Amino acid sequence: MAIAKSSSLYSSRRRRNAIAMGLSLAATLFGLGWLVLILGVLLYEGVSGLSLQVFTEMTPPPGSTGGLLNPIVGSLIMTTIAVLIGTPIGILAGTYMAEYGRYDKLTSVVRFINDILLSAPSIVIGLFIYEVVVTPMGHFSGWAGALSLAVIVIPVVVRTTEDMLTLVPNPLREAATALGMPRAYVIQRVCYRAAQAGMITGVLLAVARISGETAPLLFTALNNQFWSTNLNAPMASLPAVIFQFALSPYKDWQALAWTGALIITFTVLALSIGARALASASKRS
Repeated sequence: MAIAKSSSLYSSRRRRNAIAMGLSLAATLFGLGWLVLILGVLLYEGVSGLSLQVFTEMTPPPGSTGGLLNPIVGSLIMTTIAVLIGTPIGILAGTYMAEYGRYDKLTSVVRFINDILLSAPSIVIGLFIYEVVVTPMGHFSGWAGALSLAVIVIPVVVRTTEDMLTLVPNPLREAATALGMPRAYVIQRVCYRAAQAGMITGVLLAVARISGETAPLLFTALNNQFWSTNLNAPMASLPAVIFQFALSPYKDWQALAWTGALIITFTVLALSIGARALASASKRS
């Protein structure tokens, strides 16, 4: 009797396990299917427009041939400035939270605000920069676009810096302190070196995050149909051009929009793969 009951219970558990595994596999295939479909359509529509002309010519008027040189350069300029502004601020804030004020109430407040910024819609950040920068200046500009992207960079770098420094074993700090090294040197020479791969990963993830942002740039840098590297004037960006061209009724503009979307997608993919490779290397070490 007991053997039959045990066998029935075992069979019931196997059925429930098979059902759960089947549902999990179906959900995974459903999600991956949409991803493959999106990437497939992007490749089909975008690869045909890839050529040297895309990277060497300006955005064209309707009915003419051209490329995406000015928005690509504009995106690179604003992204670089955003990273140069946001990375030091994020690293310093993360260092304070992990090394100096790990158990302070201020750290809890900063961490809470940082988590809000991480999940805040980018359009809200764009509106904020529009009110505090664009409105007082009286015009759109590349500086405003870079600042809006920098605000998005900061919370990502803060979180990764804090997490990576927290993972550094305390005996490393104690050994360096025992040798007479001041706390600042311990952080610089020991903690930063131990957490270097993870911190670089955070910066790469931040770059991947801002590479495709459109909403904040529409409120700050706007767009520019012509070549311009003047940061005090409206500046073209690849996401904004994709948004404009994709909504247009012109087939040549729509083709360029697909090509630009393909460029951004593979750029973000490369950055994500690089970040994961660095994260894996840091775990192995």
